[in-house]
Amino acid sequence: MVHRYDDIRQNKELWDLYTRKEEYSPQQLDRYGRFVYAHSTNRDILEPRVSKHLVDNGYEIEYPDGKQFAVCLTHDVDEIYPPLKHTLLSTLTCLKGLDISGFKQQAFWKLRGKEQSPYWNFQEIMDLEEKYGARSSFYFLATDADIRRFRYNIEDLEGELGRIVDREWEVGLHGGYYACNDLEEIAREKGRLEQVLGRKVTGYRNHYLRFQVPDSWEILEKAGFRYDTTLGYPDMVGFRNGMCHPFMPYNLRTETEVNILEIPLVIMDGTLFDSVRSYDEAWDVAKRLIDTVASCNGVLTLNWHTNNFNCPFRALWYAMYEKILGYCHKKNAWMDNAQIIMNGWNTNES
Repeated sequence: MVHRYDDIRQNKELWDLYTRKEEYSPQQLDRYGRFVYAHSTNRDILEPRVSKHLVDNGYEIEYPDGKQFAVCLTHDVDEIYPPLKHTLLSTLTCLKGLDISGFKQQAFWKLRGKEQSPYWNFQEIMDLEEKYGARSSFYFLATDADIRRFRYNIEDLEGELGRIVDREWEVGLHGGYYACNDLEEIAREKGRLEQVLGRKVTGYRNHYLRFQVPDSWEILEKAGFRYDTTLGYPDMVGFRNGMCHPFMPYNLRTETEVNILEIPLVIMDGTLFDSVRSYDEAWDVAKRLIDTVASCNGVLTLNWHTNNFNCPFRALWYAMYEKILGYCHKKNAWMDNAQIIMNGWNTNES
């Protein structure tokens, strides 16, 4: 990575973008304490300018089986059980569409047990991805503290976690809202998840995409994580630091590399749909980003929340995910979970 640091340093604008210099002393944060796209000076968010610079200067990446680019599939598990608002919206949507079976599932699942929750859908998600030769990462919460409401006990999912890893999908930690930049709390949550899972956890994304440059990287390295995939904006899709390739972060304060791989987030479901006016416009943006990453031989990281896969009032979100899978499959992308991509990337870099 050293030779690429030297190459990017030659262009101050790209170096500042790559290192996220403007985030070291932010003048403004949103209500969740985040630096967001609305506050950034980089308005060319849909162009991975740093990655393009590297590729134009001879940076080459090789993927398995000669693939041109990679798609990193991830899911934040924010909900296991639908909150009341979701149940009301889903049942009303089913009634409006005369979907009696769907109405019964959404309204009466509790009568059949917690595992019948519409959002207890990990096997269905894996079945969908398997159709396209893909695997993904699931990031689970392991905290009791949340800004809105209690979410779930990770201990309730012990059997499900085992089934996920048995199929060779990944389980990672979705750091709690209050864990952001709290080493002790992150380590506690990591240990709790590992206790239930029965193995080490190497991957991380923070709840609400709460993240502070460069402190979060330093803390995650100390906590023993090998990669993070939080670096994306909650209010805009695209390339937060101009990169569509995984990278080792650089700390401007210490002038040293942080020993953790960042796999930058490019498209999050809610962010995509909140930034457009229609499904067709959302697809146009997604397709543009996919094609852009492919042209750079990069990695497109998706975050599709699990509670949007069996959610009648967000049926178009499910449809969009499958459309993206189908399009990337036709483009012969390498589609896998973040842990596998990290392992392949580290080998490639070596």
